[in-house]
Amino acid sequence: MKRLLVLALSLCTLGLTAQKNVSKDPKMDKFVSDLMGKMTLEEKIGQLNLPSSGDITTGQAKSSNIAEKIKKGEVGGLFNIKGVEKIRDVQRIAVEESRLKIPLIFGMDVIHGYETVFPIPLGLAATWNMAAIEQSARIAAIEASADGISWTFSPMVDISRDPRWGRFSEGSGEDPYLGGQIAKAMIHGYQGVGDKAYALNSNIMACVKHYALYGAGEAGRDYNTVDMSRIRMFNEYLYPYQAAVDAGVGSVMASFNEVDGVPATANKWLMTDVLRDKWGFKGFVVTDYTGISEMIDHGIGDLQTVSARALKAGIDMDMVSEGLATVGKSLREGKVTQAEIDQACRRVLEAKYKLGLFADPYKYCDVNRAKTEIYTPEHRAVARKIASESFVLLKNANNTLPLKKQGTIAVVGPLADTRSNMPGTWSVAVNLDTARTVVEGVQAVAGANVKVVYAKGSHLISDPVYEEHATMFGRTLHRDKETRSDEEMLKEALDVAKSADVIVAALGESSEMSGESSSRTNLDIPDVQKTLLKELLKTGKPVVLVLFTGRPLTLTWENENVPAILNVWFGGTEAAEAIGDVLFGDVNPSGKLIATFPKNVGQIPLFYNHKNTGRPLQEGKWFEKFRSNYLDVDNDPLYPFGYGLSYTTFEYSDVKLSSASIDGKGELTASVTVTNKGKADGAEVVQLYIRDLVGSVTRPVKELKGFEKVFIRAGESKTVSFRITPELLKFYNYNLDYVFEPGDFDVMIGGNSHDVKSARFTLN
Repeated sequence: MKRLLVLALSLCTLGLTAQKNVSKDPKMDKFVSDLMGKMTLEEKIGQLNLPSSGDITTGQAKSSNIAEKIKKGEVGGLFNIKGVEKIRDVQRIAVEESRLKIPLIFGMDVIHGYETVFPIPLGLAATWNMAAIEQSARIAAIEASADGISWTFSPMVDISRDPRWGRFSEGSGEDPYLGGQIAKAMIHGYQGVGDKAYALNSNIMACVKHYALYGAGEAGRDYNTVDMSRIRMFNEYLYPYQAAVDAGVGSVMASFNEVDGVPATANKWLMTDVLRDKWGFKGFVVTDYTGISEMIDHGIGDLQTVSARALKAGIDMDMVSEGLATVGKSLREGKVTQAEIDQACRRVLEAKYKLGLFADPYKYCDVNRAKTEIYTPEHRAVARKIASESFVLLKNANNTLPLKKQGTIAVVGPLADTRSNMPGTWSVAVNLDTARTVVEGVQAVAGANVKVVYAKGSHLISDPVYEEHATMFGRTLHRDKETRSDEEMLKEALDVAKSADVIVAALGESSEMSGESSSRTNLDIPDVQKTLLKELLKTGKPVVLVLFTGRPLTLTWENENVPAILNVWFGGTEAAEAIGDVLFGDVNPSGKLIATFPKNVGQIPLFYNHKNTGRPLQEGKWFEKFRSNYLDVDNDPLYPFGYGLSYTTFEYSDVKLSSASIDGKGELTASVTVTNKGKADGAEVVQLYIRDLVGSVTRPVKELKGFEKVFIRAGESKTVSFRITPELLKFYNYNLDYVFEPGDFDVMIGGNSHDVKSARFTLN
């Protein structure tokens, strides 16, 4: 009897799960069912195939090596073809020369803009401006769709606490709450919202990646193993993916890493139990580039075996590996079922239906749009504004900044006169010759009354092989080694600097020193650049370090010795003028760090929302024997999460709570008054942190739970309030139940995670 009861409950659960994942669009269901009724097994499997096409010349699609496969119905989509006319040619083959005329879906890595490129995602996140982030995605969708693209492999929402990892640049930093808000903003920008998603030919499908935990690879090395408890996964890493699902994201990309000893691409617990059954995701799942075939090297089987495992786990589309082409054989051998193949095919077809490709296969192929909607003056103006808002002022001793628009300014450094590095990594659609250089941007904003002089000063890195690896994809900095020695380059820079009133040093990483497969163990500014910086400081002239980076760097020496440091990340195609806007004070910097900057690599991983040990070091102290600390450096970061200076000063009042306690159905309000005490108008990111003082499992010392970016005029005060409910206090307990627990909570509000005002309330 007990066994029958368990079976009945299991069937009930399966029924509920099936209902949860069924579409609520009967018209779409009927259309897809009718179409699948006409499809052969080979055509169904073909929909699961996303090969790389290579470049296809306009008018030559018929003779391309992919054309015959498209005609046979063996291709579901293609990616990274640039140009609407090329895409139209290929789509014509699919809808006019294949048996069932099923349109293709065309994807591209539109990561932070198309031809109008915005700051790298790490820089976008540093704006803390969700409206601006959504607008950047909206413009990216307009431009990409105008050029034939209907699907973007963005946003990347991987949480990372290890800046050695190169793809830190593609994410939103270390905090899950902030990452979740950014995921929602970008998805709404790409797709549209709710019932209006995909309604326009300028709405494209988003693909949240990399599911899951990709940013937690061991040793900060790309593609590496991830191993953590499930309670940590749910409380610290998974939320941004879930937020993307809640925002209606159309597709999900599986990550390269393994989770719980199983590669994510074959991990049924991730792809089905959590993503579909727990979160209710109804879109389709695509692998990352060769994600299926790479599982052979992971050591879990040959191509046929790993492909079957991927399909059974919940993978719907295979990027490049063409491993799912083997599932017909696996079906005959009883290793997969027809229902599993049909389910994957259905999900791919539903995506095409939602995009409107069955109603109009050429929806994204209007050649006239490409002439008027890409890299427009209006888009570029928005990109310039957002770029200026992304920059983080890390230091400004003696009000070195803003600069005056007078005299002579020396712009020095290997990143001062390069166009191709300005957009940053993963800007695949950009024209590398269009962006202005820092030299040009400074001159343009400074005007005719300022003389701007330039010298390169050094190579990017002393090692030419390392520099070659760091300047790939057309981002070369053209080493001068054969014509000029290091000493000659340095002498030229010092001679130029002597003629100037102030020195702007454009230093740091090149765009390809971060990004995929660009992990680093040394996070200092590269050797020859640091030598150049030291010599520039010896001139006695004011020096402003304009820092290019795709990750937190170790800047302890720079912070101690350089008067002003402006972190500009990689600001996109309009970065140069935006840098000038901030340097001269036309824009007051308002960016805030979304990742902790360590004092040295040995502190990594270092993040603000850590847990206490049983022997915590008292705040403000360095070394105490038998406490959790180091002999050679204190526990504190160089710059904390949420940190960023302004050309004005903001003063916070004490925190006021509307009530000292709430019950499980109540709420309270926490408020502060923020006053601009300086002489410049400016924007401040007011940040709310909460600490659960006692829990059934250990809880972090603080967690970001809200933020608001407010513009405050000089001398003005504004009150900022946050609503606190029991829902905001929930976490995953030992049993992975999402709960809140009664007890005391500290509310902390401030301009960064370290400098906060506190109050306490009780949840009864």
